[in-house]
Amino acid sequence: MKFLTLFTALLLSILTLQLFAGKPADPCKLCGHDAPASKPDSSIHYSQEKHLKNIRQLTTHGDYAEAYFSFDDTKIAFQAKSQKWGAKCDQIYYFPFSDGHMMDHVPQLISNGLGRTTCSYFMPGDTSILYASTRSGGPDCPPEPERRADGKYLWPIYPDFDIYVANLKGEIIDTLVKNPGYDAEATVSPDGKIVVFTSDRTGDLELFTCNIDGSDVKQVTFGLGYDGGAFFSPDSKRLVFRSSRPKTPEDIKEYQDLLKEGLVAPTEMEIYTCNVDGSDLQQVTNLGKANWAPFYHPSGNKILFSSNHASARGFEFNLYMINTDGTGLERVSYDPVFDAFPMFSYDGKKLIFSSNRNNGGTRDTNLFIADWVD
Repeated sequence: MKFLTLFTALLLSILTLQLFAGKPADPCKLCGHDAPASKPDSSIHYSQEKHLKNIRQLTTHGDYAEAYFSFDDTKIAFQAKSQKWGAKCDQIYYFPFSDGHMMDHVPQLISNGLGRTTCSYFMPGDTSILYASTRSGGPDCPPEPERRADGKYLWPIYPDFDIYVANLKGEIIDTLVKNPGYDAEATVSPDGKIVVFTSDRTGDLELFTCNIDGSDVKQVTFGLGYDGGAFFSPDSKRLVFRSSRPKTPEDIKEYQDLLKEGLVAPTEMEIYTCNVDGSDLQQVTNLGKANWAPFYHPSGNKILFSSNHASARGFEFNLYMINTDGTGLERVSYDPVFDAFPMFSYDGKKLIFSSNRNNGGTRDTNLFIADWVD
C-alpha cells in the first residue's frame, strides 16, 4: 500500500507510479482516466512472464493503482487523481467487473471529492468500502512535500487521515478509525472479522488491528521504523507488510526527524510477516533498496511483492514471488519501468496489478488483469 500516502503508500502519495523518478507519490496510490477495450495479449505481455496469461489492460491514459477485488470478485475499488473527472487530488472509485470487462466510463465516485484519499478496500458483504481521507482537515487537497535539495524521495504522512466507510453511492456510513494523527492503509481479513491499518499514534508508524466495527484497537508492531501496507494471509491468521528498520544512529535520527515533519523516505524497505497479534515476527526479504506492496499467494505459502533491488537506476520496479521462509525468490514481471500493487482475486484465479507497460513512453500507470498460472 502501498505505495503511496502511503507510499500507496501505499500505497501512496500517491504519484505517478514511477517511484523516485516522477511526481511525488503516496504510500497507497493511484490516479485515473476512463479506458476502452482491452489490448491484444501480445502488446502488453512479456514472454518471460510465465505466471501471467491472457493479460488484459483495464485502463488507459492515466495513473491508476491500488485496485482491489470485492469479496465476490465482481467489483474493483481503486484510487485515482483525474482532473477529467473533476478531482484535484486522489479520490476513491469503484466499478463492476466481469472477466473481459474494461472500465469504459467514469466509475462511481466513493469519496465525495473532499480532501485527499487513499487505500480503499471492500467491507464484508461488498455493499460498502473503507478508505482513508483527510476530509476532517478541510475539503482542499493537502500540499505535496517539497522536493529536497538532496533529491531524497519522500512520502507524506498527513495527520488528518482517518478511516471512513461509505456505501456504493459514496455516502459516509461510519467513521471506522479516528485518532489525532495519521490513520490509513487499512485492509480487511478474508474472513471479514478484522481490519489492519497503520497509525502514528504512538509516535512511530506501527500496525494496529481492530474489529470490523472499529472496536478493540490493538497494536501489532513495536519496532522503530515504518510498518505499513499490510495484508492478511488467506486464512486470516497472519499479516504481510513492508517495513523500514533504521539501525545506525544517523539513520534513526533521519527517520525520526522526517516523521516529525510528517514525512517518510521509502527507499529502504523489506518484507515482514507476523501473526495477527504481532507474535512470530519474521523478516522475509533481505534484498536491499525498496521492497513493498506485498500480497499473499492463494496457497498462503508464498508472497508476491514489488521490488527495485535489481534495478541500476532505482525506479525500475518488478513483481517478484518468494516463499514465506525467504527462499525461492522468483521474478514474475518484466516491464522495464514499473509493476506493483498485485492482488489475487479471492478465488485465486486472477491477478490484478498496476504497470507502466504499453503507455506509449509516457508516465501513465494503468491497471492490468491476468489469469494466474502456478
